[in-house]
Amino acid sequence: MKTITGFMGDGWSAPVGQPVPVLDKYSGNPIAEMFETPPDEVETLIGRAASTFAGPPLALAERVGILRRTADGLLARKAVLTDIICAESGQTLAEAAKEVDRAALTLRITAEEASRVEDTMVPIAGMAGGTGKLGYLRRHPLGVVCAITAFNSPLNTPVHKIAPALAAGNAVVLKAPAMTPVASAILCEVFAEAGLPPGWLVSVTGSGRTVGQQILTDPRPAFYHFTGSTEIGRHISQTIGLRQSSLELGSIAATLVDVGVDVAAVAADIVRASFAKAGQVCTSTQIVLAERSVYSDILEAVTAAAADMVAGDPRDEATRIGPMIAQAEAARVARWVSAAQASGAQIHCGGEHDGSVMGATVISEVSPEDELIRHEVFGPVVSILPVDDLAEGGAFFNALPYGLAVGVFTNDLKRAFAASETLRAGTVHVNSASSSRLDSMPFGGVMESGHGKEGPRYAIEEMTEERLILWHGVLP
Repeated sequence: MKTITGFMGDGWSAPVGQPVPVLDKYSGNPIAEMFETPPDEVETLIGRAASTFAGPPLALAERVGILRRTADGLLARKAVLTDIICAESGQTLAEAAKEVDRAALTLRITAEEASRVEDTMVPIAGMAGGTGKLGYLRRHPLGVVCAITAFNSPLNTPVHKIAPALAAGNAVVLKAPAMTPVASAILCEVFAEAGLPPGWLVSVTGSGRTVGQQILTDPRPAFYHFTGSTEIGRHISQTIGLRQSSLELGSIAATLVDVGVDVAAVAADIVRASFAKAGQVCTSTQIVLAERSVYSDILEAVTAAAADMVAGDPRDEATRIGPMIAQAEAARVARWVSAAQASGAQIHCGGEHDGSVMGATVISEVSPEDELIRHEVFGPVVSILPVDDLAEGGAFFNALPYGLAVGVFTNDLKRAFAASETLRAGTVHVNSASSSRLDSMPFGGVMESGHGKEGPRYAIEEMTEERLILWHGVLP
Protein backbone atom coordinates (compact mmCIF):
# COMPACT_ATOMS: atom_id res chain seq x y z
CA MET A 1 0.00 0.00 0.00
CA LYS A 2 1.48 3.34 -1.09
CA THR A 3 2.16 5.97 1.55
CA ILE A 4 1.73 9.55 0.35
CA THR A 5 3.33 12.48 2.15
CA GLY A 6 4.91 15.73 1.01
CA PHE A 7 7.10 15.36 -2.10
CA MET A 8 10.44 17.07 -1.65
CA GLY A 9 11.51 16.78 -5.27
CA ASP A 10 14.02 14.04 -4.52
CA GLY A 11 11.88 11.82 -2.29
CA TRP A 12 9.01 11.80 0.17
CA SER A 13 8.98 13.37 3.62
CA ALA A 14 8.52 11.29 6.76
CA PRO A 15 4.89 10.59 7.77
CA VAL A 16 3.54 12.79 10.57
CA GLY A 17 0.26 12.30 12.40
CA GLN A 18 -2.56 9.93 11.56
CA PRO A 19 -3.00 8.49 8.07
CA VAL A 20 -6.09 9.19 5.98
CA PRO A 21 -7.08 6.16 3.91
CA VAL A 22 -7.50 6.55 0.16
CA LEU A 23 -10.38 4.30 -0.80
CA ASP A 24 -11.30 2.29 -3.85
CA LYS A 25 -14.46 4.13 -4.87
CA TYR A 26 -16.31 0.93 -5.80
CA SER A 27 -15.26 -1.60 -3.16
CA GLY A 28 -14.57 0.87 -0.36
CA ASN A 29 -11.28 -0.90 0.43
CA PRO A 30 -8.17 1.20 1.23
CA ILE A 31 -5.63 1.38 -1.60
CA ALA A 32 -3.19 3.89 -0.08
CA GLU A 33 -2.71 6.07 2.97
CA MET A 34 -2.11 9.79 2.92
CA PHE A 35 -0.56 11.90 5.68
CA GLU A 36 -1.45 15.58 5.78
CA THR A 37 1.57 17.83 5.38
CA PRO A 38 2.10 19.70 8.67
CA PRO A 39 2.24 23.53 8.56
CA ASP A 40 6.00 23.83 9.10
CA GLU A 41 6.65 21.39 6.28
CA VAL A 42 4.28 23.23 3.93
CA GLU A 43 6.29 26.37 4.60
CA THR A 44 9.54 24.49 3.95
CA LEU A 45 8.30 23.02 0.68
CA ILE A 46 7.08 26.35 -0.68
CA GLY A 47 10.42 27.83 0.38
CA ARG A 48 12.25 25.09 -1.47
CA ALA A 49 10.38 25.86 -4.66
CA ALA A 50 10.99 29.60 -4.21
CA SER A 51 14.72 29.18 -3.60
CA THR A 52 15.04 26.81 -6.55
CA PHE A 53 13.40 29.35 -8.84
CA ALA A 54 15.68 32.08 -7.50
CA GLY A 55 18.74 30.00 -8.43
CA PRO A 56 20.08 29.02 -11.84
CA PRO A 57 17.26 28.52 -14.37
CA LEU A 58 16.69 25.34 -16.31
CA ALA A 59 17.59 25.76 -19.95
CA LEU A 60 14.65 25.50 -22.31
CA ALA A 61 16.13 22.51 -24.11
CA GLU A 62 16.47 20.74 -20.75
CA ARG A 63 12.85 21.48 -19.85
CA VAL A 64 11.64 20.17 -23.20
CA GLY A 65 13.62 16.96 -22.76
CA ILE A 66 12.22 16.42 -19.26
CA LEU A 67 8.65 16.82 -20.50
CA ARG A 68 9.20 14.30 -23.28
CA ARG A 69 10.85 11.77 -20.97
CA THR A 70 8.02 12.19 -18.46
CA ALA A 71 5.53 11.34 -21.20
CA ASP A 72 7.52 8.18 -21.93
CA GLY A 73 7.61 7.38 -18.22
CA LEU A 74 3.84 7.63 -17.87
CA LEU A 75 3.28 5.29 -20.80
CA ALA A 76 5.80 2.83 -19.34
CA ARG A 77 3.60 2.75 -16.21
CA LYS A 78 0.31 2.76 -18.09
CA ALA A 79 -0.96 -0.51 -16.62
CA VAL A 80 -0.24 0.60 -13.04
CA LEU A 81 -1.67 4.08 -13.57
CA THR A 82 -4.79 2.73 -15.27
CA ASP A 83 -5.49 0.51 -12.27
CA ILE A 84 -4.81 3.35 -9.81
CA ILE A 85 -7.06 5.84 -11.62
CA CYS A 86 -9.81 3.24 -11.87
CA ALA A 87 -9.58 2.56 -8.13
CA GLU A 88 -9.16 6.04 -6.69
CA SER A 89 -11.56 7.94 -8.98
CA GLY A 90 -14.05 5.27 -10.06
CA GLN A 91 -13.37 5.66 -13.78
CA THR A 92 -13.90 2.57 -15.90
CA LEU A 93 -10.75 0.82 -17.10
CA ALA A 94 -11.32 2.23 -20.60
CA GLU A 95 -11.68 5.77 -19.27
CA ALA A 96 -8.62 5.41 -17.03
CA ALA A 97 -6.45 4.05 -19.86
CA LYS A 98 -7.54 6.95 -22.06
CA GLU A 99 -6.56 9.41 -19.33
CA VAL A 100 -3.02 8.02 -19.20
CA ASP A 101 -2.70 8.37 -22.97
CA ARG A 102 -4.05 11.91 -22.84
CA ALA A 103 -1.65 12.90 -20.06
CA ALA A 104 1.31 11.67 -22.09
CA LEU A 105 0.02 13.55 -25.14
CA THR A 106 -0.44 16.73 -23.08
CA LEU A 107 3.20 16.51 -21.99
CA ARG A 108 4.38 16.09 -25.58
CA ILE A 109 2.23 18.95 -26.84
CA THR A 110 3.60 21.14 -24.04
CA ALA A 111 7.16 20.27 -25.03
CA GLU A 112 6.42 21.33 -28.61
CA GLU A 113 4.71 24.54 -27.56
CA ALA A 114 7.56 25.44 -25.21
CA SER A 115 9.91 25.26 -28.20
CA ARG A 116 7.70 27.73 -30.11
CA VAL A 117 7.59 30.54 -27.55
CA GLU A 118 8.97 33.52 -29.48
CA ASP A 119 9.93 37.11 -28.83
CA THR A 120 7.53 39.58 -30.45
CA MET A 121 8.83 42.61 -32.32
CA VAL A 122 7.12 45.91 -31.52
CA PRO A 123 7.03 48.42 -34.41
CA ILE A 124 8.86 51.50 -33.12
CA ALA A 125 10.77 53.07 -35.98
CA GLY A 126 7.67 54.46 -37.74
CA MET A 127 6.42 56.34 -34.68
CA ALA A 128 7.24 59.92 -33.87
CA GLY A 129 10.45 59.82 -31.87
CA GLY A 130 11.04 56.20 -32.77
CA THR A 131 13.92 56.67 -35.22
CA GLY A 132 16.91 54.54 -34.25
CA LYS A 133 14.98 52.61 -31.62
CA LEU A 134 14.24 48.89 -31.43
CA GLY A 135 11.47 47.27 -29.36
CA TYR A 136 10.53 43.68 -28.61
CA LEU A 137 8.57 41.70 -26.02
CA ARG A 138 10.06 38.79 -24.12
CA ARG A 139 8.23 36.31 -21.91
CA HIS A 140 9.61 35.57 -18.46
CA PRO A 141 8.45 33.04 -15.84
CA LEU A 142 6.48 34.34 -12.87
CA GLY A 143 8.12 32.36 -10.07
CA VAL A 144 6.31 29.77 -7.95
CA VAL A 145 3.06 28.37 -9.40
CA CYS A 146 0.57 26.60 -7.11
CA ALA A 147 -1.36 23.87 -8.93
CA ILE A 148 -4.54 22.85 -7.11
CA THR A 149 -6.35 20.02 -8.86
CA ALA A 150 -9.71 18.20 -8.83
CA PHE A 151 -10.63 14.57 -8.21
CA ASN A 152 -12.32 13.73 -11.51
CA SER A 153 -9.17 13.66 -13.66
CA PRO A 154 -6.38 12.76 -11.21
CA LEU A 155 -3.58 12.52 -13.78
CA ASN A 156 -4.31 14.69 -16.82
CA THR A 157 -5.51 17.73 -14.87
CA PRO A 158 -2.26 17.93 -12.85
CA VAL A 159 -0.30 17.51 -16.09
CA HIS A 160 -2.23 20.41 -17.66
CA LYS A 161 -1.04 22.63 -14.82
CA ILE A 162 2.45 21.33 -14.02
CA ALA A 163 3.77 20.83 -17.55
CA PRO A 164 3.08 24.37 -18.88
CA ALA A 165 4.33 25.90 -15.62
CA LEU A 166 7.64 24.05 -15.92
CA ALA A 167 7.82 24.72 -19.64
CA ALA A 168 7.56 28.43 -18.90
CA GLY A 169 10.43 28.17 -16.39
CA ASN A 170 8.43 28.31 -13.15
CA ALA A 171 8.76 26.13 -10.05
CA VAL A 172 5.60 24.30 -8.99
CA VAL A 173 3.86 23.46 -5.72
CA LEU A 174 1.22 20.78 -6.32
CA LYS A 175 -1.78 20.15 -4.11
CA ALA A 176 -3.75 17.13 -5.27
CA PRO A 177 -7.24 16.36 -3.89
CA ALA A 178 -7.27 14.26 -0.74
CA MET A 179 -9.67 11.73 -2.28
CA THR A 180 -7.51 11.00 -5.36
CA PRO A 181 -3.83 11.71 -4.58
CA VAL A 182 -2.19 8.51 -5.82
CA ALA A 183 -1.87 9.18 -9.56
CA SER A 184 -0.47 12.64 -8.79
CA ALA A 185 2.09 11.10 -6.45
CA ILE A 186 3.25 8.73 -9.18
CA LEU A 187 3.41 11.66 -11.59
CA CYS A 188 5.81 13.47 -9.24
CA GLU A 189 8.03 10.40 -9.13
CA VAL A 190 8.03 10.09 -12.92
CA PHE A 191 9.06 13.74 -13.29
CA ALA A 192 12.00 13.09 -10.96
CA GLU A 193 12.96 9.95 -12.87
CA ALA A 194 12.83 11.99 -16.09
CA GLY A 195 15.59 14.25 -14.74
CA LEU A 196 13.70 17.17 -13.22
CA PRO A 197 16.11 18.54 -10.59
CA PRO A 198 14.88 18.70 -6.97
CA GLY A 199 12.93 21.79 -6.00
CA TRP A 200 11.28 22.49 -9.35
CA LEU A 201 8.29 20.34 -8.38
CA VAL A 202 7.15 19.76 -4.80
CA SER A 203 3.79 18.61 -3.51
CA VAL A 204 1.76 19.01 -0.35
CA THR A 205 -1.06 16.80 0.87
CA GLY A 206 -4.19 17.38 2.93
CA SER A 207 -7.48 19.22 2.99
CA GLY A 208 -8.26 22.54 1.41
CA ARG A 209 -9.28 24.05 4.73
CA THR A 210 -5.85 23.53 6.24
CA VAL A 211 -3.08 22.91 3.72
CA GLY A 212 -4.93 24.64 0.90
CA GLN A 213 -5.54 27.73 2.98
CA GLN A 214 -1.89 27.88 4.00
CA ILE A 215 -0.63 27.90 0.43
CA LEU A 216 -3.14 30.65 -0.40
CA THR A 217 -1.97 32.93 2.40
CA ASP A 218 1.74 32.30 1.86
CA PRO A 219 3.12 35.39 0.07
CA ARG A 220 5.68 33.57 -2.08
CA PRO A 221 3.56 31.93 -4.82
CA ALA A 222 3.02 34.24 -7.79
CA PHE A 223 0.30 32.29 -9.60
CA TYR A 224 -2.52 29.92 -8.64
CA HIS A 225 -3.86 27.41 -11.16
CA PHE A 226 -7.08 25.90 -9.76
CA THR A 227 -9.77 23.48 -10.90
CA GLY A 228 -12.80 23.13 -8.64
CA SER A 229 -15.98 24.75 -7.44
CA THR A 230 -17.00 28.35 -7.98
CA GLU A 231 -17.32 28.77 -4.22
CA ILE A 232 -13.68 27.84 -3.65
CA GLY A 233 -12.57 29.84 -6.70
CA ARG A 234 -14.21 32.93 -5.25
CA HIS A 235 -12.42 32.32 -1.95
CA ILE A 236 -9.09 31.98 -3.76
CA SER A 237 -9.59 35.30 -5.55
CA GLN A 238 -10.47 37.05 -2.31
CA THR A 239 -7.46 35.58 -0.52
CA ILE A 240 -4.61 36.03 -3.01
CA GLY A 241 -5.35 39.65 -3.82
CA LEU A 242 -3.47 41.05 -6.81
CA ARG A 243 -1.56 37.86 -7.52
CA GLN A 244 -2.46 36.14 -10.78
CA SER A 245 -4.62 33.06 -11.18
CA SER A 246 -6.35 30.78 -13.65
CA LEU A 247 -9.60 29.40 -12.26
CA GLU A 248 -11.56 26.62 -13.96
CA LEU A 249 -14.75 26.55 -11.92
CA GLY A 250 -18.34 25.34 -11.94
CA SER A 251 -20.57 24.78 -14.94
CA ILE A 252 -24.05 23.93 -16.10
CA ALA A 253 -23.28 22.70 -19.59
CA ALA A 254 -26.07 22.39 -22.14
CA THR A 255 -26.57 21.04 -25.63
CA LEU A 256 -29.03 22.62 -28.06
CA VAL A 257 -30.72 20.50 -30.76
CA ASP A 258 -32.26 22.04 -33.87
CA VAL A 259 -34.88 20.60 -36.22
CA GLY A 260 -33.72 18.37 -39.08
CA VAL A 261 -30.76 16.68 -37.38
CA ASP A 262 -29.86 12.98 -37.41
CA VAL A 263 -31.61 12.02 -34.17
CA ALA A 264 -29.72 8.74 -33.63
CA ALA A 265 -26.30 10.34 -34.08
CA VAL A 266 -27.16 13.33 -31.90
CA ALA A 267 -28.58 11.12 -29.14
CA ALA A 268 -25.47 8.93 -29.14
CA ASP A 269 -23.24 11.97 -28.71
CA ILE A 270 -25.43 13.39 -25.95
CA VAL A 271 -25.23 10.09 -24.06
CA ARG A 272 -21.45 10.07 -24.41
CA ALA A 273 -21.21 13.64 -23.16
CA SER A 274 -23.67 13.22 -20.30
CA PHE A 275 -22.43 10.03 -18.67
CA ALA A 276 -18.64 9.82 -19.13
CA LYS A 277 -16.92 9.50 -15.74
CA ALA A 278 -20.37 9.08 -14.16
CA GLY A 279 -21.23 12.61 -15.24
CA GLN A 280 -18.47 14.04 -13.05
CA VAL A 281 -17.01 16.29 -15.75
CA CYS A 282 -17.41 20.06 -15.74
CA THR A 283 -18.54 20.01 -19.39
CA SER A 284 -20.97 17.08 -19.03
CA THR A 285 -24.21 17.78 -20.86
CA GLN A 286 -26.58 18.45 -17.98
CA ILE A 287 -29.43 20.01 -19.96
CA VAL A 288 -30.63 19.24 -23.50
CA LEU A 289 -32.74 21.97 -25.10
CA ALA A 290 -34.45 20.36 -28.09
CA GLU A 291 -36.62 22.07 -30.70
CA ARG A 292 -40.20 20.92 -30.16
CA SER A 293 -40.60 18.97 -33.39
CA VAL A 294 -37.61 16.74 -32.51
CA TYR A 295 -38.03 16.82 -28.72
CA SER A 296 -39.93 13.53 -28.40
CA ASP A 297 -37.58 11.71 -30.75
CA ILE A 298 -34.49 12.97 -28.91
CA LEU A 299 -35.99 12.07 -25.54
CA GLU A 300 -36.85 8.56 -26.74
CA ALA A 301 -33.44 7.97 -28.36
CA VAL A 302 -31.43 9.27 -25.41
CA THR A 303 -33.52 7.24 -22.98
CA ALA A 304 -33.06 4.05 -24.99
CA ALA A 305 -29.30 4.51 -25.24
CA ALA A 306 -28.95 5.48 -21.57
CA ALA A 307 -30.99 2.48 -20.41
CA ASP A 308 -28.49 0.16 -22.12
CA MET A 309 -25.52 1.60 -20.20
CA VAL A 310 -24.28 -0.79 -17.51
CA ALA A 311 -23.42 0.87 -14.21
CA GLY A 312 -21.32 -0.88 -11.60
CA ASP A 313 -17.83 -2.34 -11.16
CA PRO A 314 -15.45 -0.13 -13.18
CA ARG A 315 -13.13 -3.11 -13.72
CA ASP A 316 -15.82 -5.05 -15.57
CA GLU A 317 -15.36 -4.50 -19.31
CA ALA A 318 -19.14 -4.32 -19.76
CA THR A 319 -19.44 -1.35 -17.36
CA ARG A 320 -19.97 2.04 -18.95
CA ILE A 321 -20.63 4.03 -15.76
CA GLY A 322 -18.45 3.49 -12.70
CA PRO A 323 -19.08 4.71 -9.16
CA MET A 324 -19.24 8.35 -8.19
CA ILE A 325 -16.50 9.77 -6.01
CA ALA A 326 -18.44 9.00 -2.80
CA GLN A 327 -21.69 7.43 -1.67
CA ALA A 328 -22.73 10.79 -0.22
CA GLU A 329 -22.46 12.39 -3.66
CA ALA A 330 -24.56 9.65 -5.26
CA ALA A 331 -27.16 10.09 -2.52
CA ARG A 332 -27.20 13.87 -3.10
CA VAL A 333 -27.85 13.47 -6.83
CA ALA A 334 -30.59 10.90 -6.16
CA ARG A 335 -32.24 13.37 -3.76
CA TRP A 336 -32.21 16.08 -6.41
CA VAL A 337 -33.85 13.70 -8.89
CA SER A 338 -36.50 12.70 -6.34
CA ALA A 339 -37.22 16.35 -5.53
CA ALA A 340 -37.67 17.12 -9.24
CA GLN A 341 -40.02 14.16 -9.59
CA ALA A 342 -42.05 15.39 -6.63
CA SER A 343 -42.39 18.71 -8.45
CA GLY A 344 -43.80 17.03 -11.56
CA ALA A 345 -40.75 15.85 -13.51
CA GLN A 346 -40.83 12.49 -15.31
CA ILE A 347 -38.00 9.98 -14.83
CA HIS A 348 -37.48 7.90 -17.97
CA CYS A 349 -34.61 5.74 -16.71
CA GLY A 350 -32.34 5.61 -13.67
CA GLY A 351 -32.89 7.89 -10.73
CA GLU A 352 -31.67 5.64 -7.93
CA HIS A 353 -28.29 4.77 -6.47
CA ASP A 354 -26.72 1.68 -4.96
CA GLY A 355 -23.96 2.85 -2.68
CA SER A 356 -21.71 5.09 -4.76
CA VAL A 357 -23.08 3.77 -8.07
CA MET A 358 -25.83 5.66 -9.85
CA GLY A 359 -27.10 4.59 -13.25
CA ALA A 360 -27.63 6.81 -16.27
CA THR A 361 -30.65 8.99 -15.50
CA VAL A 362 -32.84 10.74 -18.07
CA ILE A 363 -35.52 13.13 -16.85
CA SER A 364 -37.99 15.48 -18.53
CA GLU A 365 -40.53 18.15 -17.54
CA VAL A 366 -38.08 19.55 -15.01
CA SER A 367 -38.95 22.94 -13.54
CA PRO A 368 -36.38 25.72 -14.00
CA GLU A 369 -36.56 26.10 -10.22
CA ASP A 370 -35.35 22.56 -9.53
CA GLU A 371 -31.82 21.85 -8.32
CA LEU A 372 -31.20 19.84 -11.51
CA ILE A 373 -31.47 23.08 -13.51
CA ARG A 374 -30.24 25.73 -11.08
CA HIS A 375 -27.03 24.02 -9.92
CA GLU A 376 -24.29 21.87 -11.33
CA VAL A 377 -25.33 18.22 -10.88
CA PHE A 378 -21.89 16.61 -11.34
CA GLY A 379 -23.51 13.21 -11.67
CA PRO A 380 -25.01 10.95 -14.37
CA VAL A 381 -28.22 12.91 -14.96
CA VAL A 382 -29.45 14.70 -18.07
CA SER A 383 -32.62 16.81 -18.20
CA ILE A 384 -34.28 17.12 -21.62
CA LEU A 385 -36.48 20.18 -22.19
CA PRO A 386 -38.41 21.44 -25.25
CA VAL A 387 -37.84 24.90 -26.74
CA ASP A 388 -39.46 26.68 -29.67
CA ASP A 389 -36.17 27.21 -31.51
CA LEU A 390 -32.42 27.64 -31.07
CA ALA A 391 -32.88 31.28 -30.13
CA GLU A 392 -35.04 30.30 -27.15
CA GLY A 393 -32.56 27.59 -26.20
CA GLY A 394 -29.72 30.08 -26.41
CA ALA A 395 -31.57 32.57 -24.21
CA PHE A 396 -32.16 29.79 -21.66
CA PHE A 397 -28.47 28.91 -21.59
CA ASN A 398 -27.30 32.52 -21.44
CA ALA A 399 -29.51 33.13 -18.40
CA LEU A 400 -27.54 30.53 -16.43
CA PRO A 401 -24.79 31.92 -14.16
CA TYR A 402 -22.08 29.77 -15.76
CA GLY A 403 -20.40 29.84 -19.15
CA LEU A 404 -17.92 27.01 -19.66
CA ALA A 405 -19.17 24.95 -22.61
CA VAL A 406 -22.26 24.51 -24.77
CA GLY A 407 -23.05 22.32 -27.78
CA VAL A 408 -25.27 23.08 -30.77
CA PHE A 409 -26.59 20.59 -33.32
CA THR A 410 -28.00 22.11 -36.50
CA ASN A 411 -27.86 21.63 -40.27
CA ASP A 412 -28.64 25.30 -40.88
CA LEU A 413 -25.44 27.27 -41.44
CA LYS A 414 -27.07 30.61 -40.68
CA ARG A 415 -28.44 29.38 -37.34
CA ALA A 416 -25.10 27.77 -36.51
CA PHE A 417 -23.28 31.07 -36.98
CA ALA A 418 -25.94 32.93 -35.01
CA ALA A 419 -25.59 30.50 -32.11
CA SER A 420 -21.81 30.67 -32.14
CA GLU A 421 -21.94 34.46 -31.98
CA THR A 422 -24.57 34.76 -29.26
CA LEU A 423 -23.99 31.87 -26.85
CA ARG A 424 -21.85 33.07 -23.95
CA ALA A 425 -19.38 30.32 -23.09
CA GLY A 426 -15.68 29.66 -23.19
CA THR A 427 -16.29 27.02 -25.85
CA VAL A 428 -19.20 26.68 -28.28
CA HIS A 429 -19.25 23.28 -30.01
CA VAL A 430 -21.09 23.22 -33.33
CA ASN A 431 -22.48 19.77 -34.19
CA SER A 432 -21.08 18.23 -31.04
CA ALA A 433 -22.38 17.94 -27.51
CA SER A 434 -20.94 20.20 -24.81
CA SER A 435 -18.34 17.75 -23.50
CA SER A 436 -15.65 17.53 -26.15
CA ARG A 437 -12.05 18.53 -25.57
CA LEU A 438 -8.76 18.24 -27.39
CA ASP A 439 -5.82 18.75 -25.06
CA SER A 440 -4.13 21.31 -27.30
CA MET A 441 -7.08 23.69 -27.45
CA PRO A 442 -7.67 26.72 -25.20
CA PHE A 443 -10.04 25.70 -22.42
CA GLY A 444 -11.71 27.91 -19.86
CA GLY A 445 -14.92 29.68 -19.00
CA VAL A 446 -16.58 33.03 -18.39
CA MET A 447 -18.84 34.43 -15.68
CA GLU A 448 -19.02 32.06 -12.68
CA SER A 449 -17.14 29.39 -14.62
CA GLY A 450 -13.95 31.35 -13.92
CA HIS A 451 -11.21 32.92 -15.99
CA GLY A 452 -7.94 31.99 -17.62
CA LYS A 453 -7.12 29.25 -20.10
CA GLU A 454 -5.79 25.72 -19.99
CA GLY A 455 -4.21 24.13 -23.05
CA PRO A 456 -0.39 24.01 -23.21
CA ARG A 457 0.26 27.04 -25.42
CA TYR A 458 -2.29 29.21 -23.62
CA ALA A 459 -1.29 28.10 -20.13
CA ILE A 460 2.35 28.89 -20.87
CA GLU A 461 1.27 32.42 -21.78
CA GLU A 462 -0.85 32.64 -18.60
CA MET A 463 2.14 31.68 -16.45
CA THR A 464 4.62 34.14 -17.94
CA GLU A 465 4.84 37.90 -17.94
CA GLU A 466 5.67 40.03 -20.95
CA ARG A 467 8.55 42.45 -20.65
CA LEU A 468 9.12 45.21 -23.20
CA ILE A 469 12.75 45.71 -24.15
CA LEU A 470 13.24 49.09 -25.79
CA TRP A 471 16.63 49.93 -27.30
CA HIS A 472 17.26 53.65 -27.64
CA GLY A 473 20.19 53.37 -30.00
CA VAL A 474 23.84 52.91 -29.07
CA LEU A 475 25.32 54.97 -26.24
CA PRO A 476 27.96 57.46 -27.36
